[in-house]
Amino acid sequence: METTRRLFLKSGVLAGGGLLLGFGLSACTEKDDPGPVTAVTDYVAISSDGIVTLIAKNPEIGQGVMTSLPMLIAEELDVLWANVRIETAASDDKRFGAQFAGGSMATALEYMPMRQVGAAARWLLIEAAARRMKATHDAFTTKAGKVRHKDGTTFDYGELAAEAALLAPPDPTKLTLKDPKNFLLIGKTQKGYDNPKIVRGEPIFGIDVSLPGMLYAVYLKSPVYGARLISCDLSAAKAANGVKDVFVLKGTDMHGLKDGIAIVATSWWYAQAARALLSPVWDEAVGKLHDSEIYSQTAKTLLLGEGEVKEKRGNADAALRSATHTFDAEYNVPFLAHVPMEPQNCTAVVKAEGVEIWAPTQQPNDGKALIAKTLSIDPAIVTVHMRRCGGGFGRRLENDYMAEAAAIAQKAGAPVKLVWAREDDVAHDFFRPGGYYRVRAGVDASGKLAAYISHSVNFTREGKIVQGDEVAGNAFALTVAPHTRIEFSKIETTIPTGYLRAPVSNALAFVHETFCDEIAHGAGQDPIAFRLAHLNAHIDDYNGDRFGGYNPSRMRAVLKTVEERSGWRSRASGKGEGMGVATYFSHHGYFAEVAKVRVTDDGKWRVLKVWAVGDVGNQIVNPSAAKNQVEGAVMDGIGSMSAEITFSKGRAVQTNFQDIPMMRMPQAPEVDVQFVLSEFPPTGLGEPALPPVIPAVANAIFAACGVRLRQLPLTEQDLRAAIDTART
Repeated sequence: METTRRLFLKSGVLAGGGLLLGFGLSACTEKDDPGPVTAVTDYVAISSDGIVTLIAKNPEIGQGVMTSLPMLIAEELDVLWANVRIETAASDDKRFGAQFAGGSMATALEYMPMRQVGAAARWLLIEAAARRMKATHDAFTTKAGKVRHKDGTTFDYGELAAEAALLAPPDPTKLTLKDPKNFLLIGKTQKGYDNPKIVRGEPIFGIDVSLPGMLYAVYLKSPVYGARLISCDLSAAKAANGVKDVFVLKGTDMHGLKDGIAIVATSWWYAQAARALLSPVWDEAVGKLHDSEIYSQTAKTLLLGEGEVKEKRGNADAALRSATHTFDAEYNVPFLAHVPMEPQNCTAVVKAEGVEIWAPTQQPNDGKALIAKTLSIDPAIVTVHMRRCGGGFGRRLENDYMAEAAAIAQKAGAPVKLVWAREDDVAHDFFRPGGYYRVRAGVDASGKLAAYISHSVNFTREGKIVQGDEVAGNAFALTVAPHTRIEFSKIETTIPTGYLRAPVSNALAFVHETFCDEIAHGAGQDPIAFRLAHLNAHIDDYNGDRFGGYNPSRMRAVLKTVEERSGWRSRASGKGEGMGVATYFSHHGYFAEVAKVRVTDDGKWRVLKVWAVGDVGNQIVNPSAAKNQVEGAVMDGIGSMSAEITFSKGRAVQTNFQDIPMMRMPQAPEVDVQFVLSEFPPTGLGEPALPPVIPAVANAIFAACGVRLRQLPLTEQDLRAAIDTART
């Protein structure tokens, strides 16, 4: 019989008297085992004075999990939020299982386990009261941190905690959880737990860490990806003011330590100044053919031919030939950098007995493994302290800066804080891959999509599609057309790539939803009516998997809601203002968005308002945080439309914010957020609201001035030229 892991509870006594409750894992061979679950421990601690300390297991990068996950525990525990204290968990995959921030997965994975933690703690407190009074368990209720017997006898949680800690915990999967209609915390706005610390400027971020005897480090790497260091005279840098040491490190991993020169000094500014005294010689031949212009020309040639078929349904070529209306367009999207406001940083102490790390990371346990590999040590002696991240957006899924800090600290023999300059952060990102696409479609005499063909040019490394550039086919048109084909061609690259907020979807939504708008207009149909007609025809096609696949009824609900909420039917287009719509299914969330845009004759454009309607399941845990996530995703999406990273001979051309336009506060549009609740389990919100805003804006620009946007970034010069061309 196959052995799997099963959730169990354990409890213990706090020093001074109190309850300590957590989950663990055990081997299980039962046929009805629910399967692998997140391993968590030490989530609830109740002191004798009634203060409840709850543990937030996942990294906080601004998505609000430090508040929302403990809210789930507190709801079932039935405790006053004012009596709750929250601490970030230690990084420990044996105790906590997967600890990461990415994929909008925190709510999806933790919604039930965290509630079960709270329910189990509540059960133990009631059982302690029952044994004290020699009464039955069902004679008690709880409210606001108190256990109450039906005769009126009341106990504070604090006075029962020590007794509860000695009891055997229940099976959490067999506990009865609250009916959502009785929720007191879930679904009610709670401010971010550490918001006051941010406002006060308290040192909670990775870059704020300070240790006794700490030195500061800068690490100089080749601007050409994959280039090896040939030589460098270190003497001038070693003699510079405040410098303690300068040394060369050999690279071990493209996702970790790369060839470079470390400068260690008594201040970061001293280290950065000494860096300018170095003139390294790199073997840059590896980057010779890796150039944006070469990529573009190669892609144009590839798109003229046939690609490797990934998926197909029906006979798309035949359906295209017999279509009443046909459409054929090419789209380009650029490489993008993450540029979180807090640049990469890490503080490390390396001693014979172990390594201690303080870092803003989205994957702390992967970072621990990378450090162990880099230093050739046992991962068990590496301790990672998770610090709040000043933004991540996927960049901190990579832990290369942690490997650098550990290697430098080991060589320096002292605590070291490594901080990247902004230029390092841009130059050595794991970029959102650029892409080139040719899309073709046919509409039949009834106005329905008959055929849809997508040919993408994707980047590869050693023949395999790079991360963040997966070939995907969950776009609306590919879902509803009866005859489809998805094919791709490859371009080999040395450029490091990774996952940017709403990876893959953030590019494909622009391509497919902008083209969908073009098809609707070309077929003489309203863009929302066109989508609704196709969704209605596929309502019964939902396949019923856990997170919904592509569920037409859920998308129809959000689309109809945004149509009404935005006043779509009474909109006015042309004369410099227009509204556009787009939808997308991403990271288990369904979003439909309408953007209102103003365009002037000189190419200036501004988004005036965005209406965003989403379905992420049957419960919004923390409404203010949820709204914040949607607003942030919309801003990120619009901001990305002006940005790009280009490459010349294997290195990034752009270096800092003067080259990468960022949205400023006066440019930020009003964002109207609405959620449609469905019967499905709750899922995350960090990513699904981003993809549709990009095509919605592009489609609004077409409505405003007649220019069809097929290439990003969108510059004023390009838009002005397109407007002039459209008028001649």
